[in-house]
Amino acid sequence: MQQSTRNMGDSLTYDEIQIDEELMNSAGAFSIDQLMELAGLACAQALATVYPLSKGEKKQNSRVLVCCGPGNQGGDGLVAARHLRMFGYQPSVFLPKPGSKEIYQRLQTQVQNLSIPVYGSIAELETSLQETDVILDAIFGFSFSGPVRPPFDQVLSLIAKSKAPIVSVDIPSGWDVENGPVEREVADKEGQKVDQVLNPEVLVSLTAPKLGVKHFRGRHFLGGRFVPWSLQEKHQLNLPPYPGFEQIVELPQNTGDSSNL
Repeated sequence: MQQSTRNMGDSLTYDEIQIDEELMNSAGAFSIDQLMELAGLACAQALATVYPLSKGEKKQNSRVLVCCGPGNQGGDGLVAARHLRMFGYQPSVFLPKPGSKEIYQRLQTQVQNLSIPVYGSIAELETSLQETDVILDAIFGFSFSGPVRPPFDQVLSLIAKSKAPIVSVDIPSGWDVENGPVEREVADKEGQKVDQVLNPEVLVSLTAPKLGVKHFRGRHFLGGRFVPWSLQEKHQLNLPPYPGFEQIVELPQNTGDSSNL
């Protein structure tokens, strides 16, 4: 495969939606089920890498709250919850608006078959946030735009104010795919409108990092060990090599130095 001269730290300008479409047409021939499975596994691996289970009777980092939206991002979260359970974690799922598609219903059933608790109310979210060790943010994807509508206005506010570390899937919920962190109008506990931005400790980019994540300063992983070489060349993605049999690779952290962007 011919390598691009661009570094992974450079801004990416590829069309995210076009690549997703090509992965599912004849160029990639993947089904949405396959892509969700690979994405969710990568997210579970990244979380387990940064927040490993400690040995002993009371396992540190074992309680993971997976917050899911109603779209494909939430599907990735449900897959991640299943894998985390298989890894030995004790995940729970916050799912205020379950997706209506058949694939989403199957993913929910798979989670329930592993006795993973699923919550849907704001009151349950508040309680869960007080008890969890780590949050997996799988609410909004890179195509999100516009105002944050209920109940997610309260959800983002509560998650942002939580003391638990946050791992975001693909792009932090509410961020702009090109411009990065954007203050969104959300609702606080009393229902008052406030501006809020989510700042996770860990980000798991999927397929390739989005342009807006050049503003991210935490630990950054890439999960996407499935992109055909032909698509990598076409879009000049210049993806880094993955170590061993891993589904993730850690990327250099941004330091705020513009020369690294």
